[in-house]
Amino acid sequence: MVNVINEMNLNFLSRSCNESFARATIAAFVSQLDPTIDELSDIKTAISEAVTNATVHAYKSGIGVIYISAKLYENGRAVIKIRDKGCGIENVEQAMEPLFTTGGSERSGLGFAVMQSFMDRIKVASKVGKGTTVTLEKYIIRRSVGNVR
Repeated sequence: MVNVINEMNLNFLSRSCNESFARATIAAFVSQLDPTIDELSDIKTAISEAVTNATVHAYKSGIGVIYISAKLYENGRAVIKIRDKGCGIENVEQAMEPLFTTGGSERSGLGFAVMQSFMDRIKVASKVGKGTTVTLEKYIIRRSVGNVR
């Protein structure tokens, strides 16, 4: 069993201005694993997409709360969960298809595809009327061990 070396929780309102806050906060937290600039950029991009999805799609009729939890493991794995209690996704498989969107012509429908391309693993769980959880996993190539206290 691989031990958790650190974990955090964060929640904030689903306002578009908080997307950069979430991205920067998770980047700072994951930096404990000493990622490369490319690895950190990948994580930041995926976080941006997940938070934007929650902001734009989950709470269409108003403002809600976005919850993020992150865990860092001894083996260099970072697991980040972005959760909302919004409207949920009716068909997750369809929503994950590139170019599919319920956001109208101003949305590209590439959010999940972008997350998949930048992360090692992505899992989406959703219930209509209850919300969605996006779990992102990334393995950081460890250059040193024991730099997290």
